[in-house]
Amino acid sequence: MASGFFALLDDIAVLMDDMAAMSKVATKKTAGILGDDLAVNAEKASGFVSSREIPILWAITKGSFLNKLIILPIAFLLSAFLPWAITIILLLGAIYLAFEGAEKIYEWLFPHDKPKIEIKSPKLSEAEILALEKDKIKSAIVTDFILSVEIVIIALGSVLEEILLMQILVVSIVAIIATIGVYGIVALIVRIDDLGWRLVKWSDKKKSISKTIGTILVQALPWIIKSLSVIGTVALLLVAGGIFMHNLHFIEELLSSLPSLVGELITGLILGAISLALFKLFKYLFFNKKQ
Repeated sequence: MASGFFALLDDIAVLMDDMAAMSKVATKKTAGILGDDLAVNAEKASGFVSSREIPILWAITKGSFLNKLIILPIAFLLSAFLPWAITIILLLGAIYLAFEGAEKIYEWLFPHDKPKIEIKSPKLSEAEILALEKDKIKSAIVTDFILSVEIVIIALGSVLEEILLMQILVVSIVAIIATIGVYGIVALIVRIDDLGWRLVKWSDKKKSISKTIGTILVQALPWIIKSLSVIGTVALLLVAGGIFMHNLHFIEELLSSLPSLVGELITGLILGAISLALFKLFKYLFFNKKQ
């Protein structure tokens, strides 16, 4: 009886060890999307008055958890009954990620004017500010849903050959880590400028260490968000290229002489350029003619 109990404990320990190792691998594979998720949400949660940033971020976080509660059961059902559908979703998702990355590069190279909405403007009524907040929260949750689908499917793709229980445990852990990690870091990022202002006001001297550090933190926020956007864009292309290379082996063989990162980036860029060109052509043929 005792030996059976200890054997059970040993099996549980092995299971937990395997689960931890697989979760680590799955998290690494989703890191590119997490970077983009981080950049997108840092941008969406900033720009409000200081007292509203955390409540807005919390509303987006709750929406993100709800998204994953919807996505996870569907993903596990597909894995159990239609495992081939996971590969198709992975490839379709890779096309979307490559398209998004290419579109960002296109906008950097050929910028166009966008209407600016000043949320902090005193001219807006309280009702208008709340409406803008709701729109931004809704937009962030919709974006999170798309990125969450990719996070879950990529994590699931890394453990597709494992038993269903292991898939459920690993992918659920990755989903929780993704949500808590991304939105926890975003919360720290959007409060950097507030911390900076407190340090600036802390000292009455014209020049002090606290004022210098505070000024740096205030000025750093937009640069941090911009750098995250760049890192996220490159990561999107790498993830998309990696998915295609690992699932379509002729691409992997074609670029086998190149370092894996270079091959993934080239594949992601080509895939993104093709998908963006097709989208622009479709938009021109079907929407411009109607106008």
